[in-house]
Amino acid sequence: MKISRKAHQFIRLQNVVFTLLFLGVLGLLAWLSTQYTAQFDWTANSRNSLSTPSIQLLKQLTHPIEVDAYATENDILRQQISELIDKYSHHKTDITLTLINPDIRPDQAREEGITADGELVIRYNGKRESLQQLNEQAFTNALQRLANSDQRWVVFLTGHGERNPAGHSNYDFGLFANELKNKGINSQTINLMDTPSIPNNTSLLVIADPQVNYLAGEIDVIKQYLAKGRALLLLGEPNQSEPLKPLTELLTIQLLPGTVVDATTQVFGIDDPTFALVTAYPNHLATKHLKAMSLFPGAAGLSLLANSPYQAAPLLSTLERSWTETGDIEGQIQFDPDTDEKQGPITIGYALNKKDDNTKEQRIIVLGDADFLSNTFLGNGANLDLGLSLIQWLNHDDSFIDIPAKTAPDTTLEISQQWSLIFGLGFLFLLPALFIVSGLLIWLKRKKR
Repeated sequence: MKISRKAHQFIRLQNVVFTLLFLGVLGLLAWLSTQYTAQFDWTANSRNSLSTPSIQLLKQLTHPIEVDAYATENDILRQQISELIDKYSHHKTDITLTLINPDIRPDQAREEGITADGELVIRYNGKRESLQQLNEQAFTNALQRLANSDQRWVVFLTGHGERNPAGHSNYDFGLFANELKNKGINSQTINLMDTPSIPNNTSLLVIADPQVNYLAGEIDVIKQYLAKGRALLLLGEPNQSEPLKPLTELLTIQLLPGTVVDATTQVFGIDDPTFALVTAYPNHLATKHLKAMSLFPGAAGLSLLANSPYQAAPLLSTLERSWTETGDIEGQIQFDPDTDEKQGPITIGYALNKKDDNTKEQRIIVLGDADFLSNTFLGNGANLDLGLSLIQWLNHDDSFIDIPAKTAPDTTLEISQQWSLIFGLGFLFLLPALFIVSGLLIWLKRKKR
């Protein structure tokens, strides 16, 4: 068919209009790409994007964040810093990053106290924090400390054989106190014999497994502290209820006789039956985010007394195959229903709260185990996460929860021998054959025209 000159001109004009519209659409898409961004993280555990707690924290930060990175001309290090800050600036646009070479500006680095290559100086709302670890957990924890305008002092009672937050023994709380410091929560000890009052800047009082009874005057000081609606973390141990009895009676909590034993621990290769497991947590602010099980070596069961002035909620409970063993834990042991032993699940932790006339909520936690926060067992399961969450809940820091460290399980791909053979044959023979057949079909089709 012969195309007229007029039709030819129309087709040419149509092609020009199409080209202009196509270029206009491309330009519009390019402009939109500068105004809006979309990011997708397909890694197994989203390690290339921020976790939900970090994003929630950024939404609460109303002031700009300034980050000065003191890094030498190391491209890999500087890229690592930039990628970390980019994750945060994607959710908070007023984060600025300044890269400073300490070799060129040694005076400024010395003034800031820089001691490591790649060290960050974070400024927020007139406060400053230095950071040497380049990961989300450390950076978010630093932002939490900067955002926490109030000084948090967790006070540990001492003088009666309690766990020492500055101690390095197996049963002490030194490691846990260091983790609290990383969260911007300071800790100190107080002996009521030397200082017969609890400081006013105390945000939380911790009584961890006293070995001897408190004097009547000391009990009165603690009662006065609780009467003001202030927070308390009370940690007991099996067969050590006497030193805590005046306080547990005040809180209408009773430590059950015996030690909680759990037959389920054998499934996990734990031969000691006094290790109790908690695998499920209630929908409570302090525990609902926990996923891994926590381990309690030698715990006492708890029960509520009547006429409690507090609202009490079970916080930690063992599995059904547990019970409170009142006899000697040796040889073959089993539950004896004819004694004071109680069949599982056993409650080993209660959360108490009470509101006063000013609607201020008092928060108290009573646990039947102190060993789970000790230097020996802090790293087991979710013990550390649980301990930090309890402290944050007691301090009314409900939005400040621990940021889990992200692992990278998808950095390697494991392929079975069968699939390796399939992939090999496919790339060596199947794909080339497919291309050859496709080419022959196209050649034959064109030849028939």
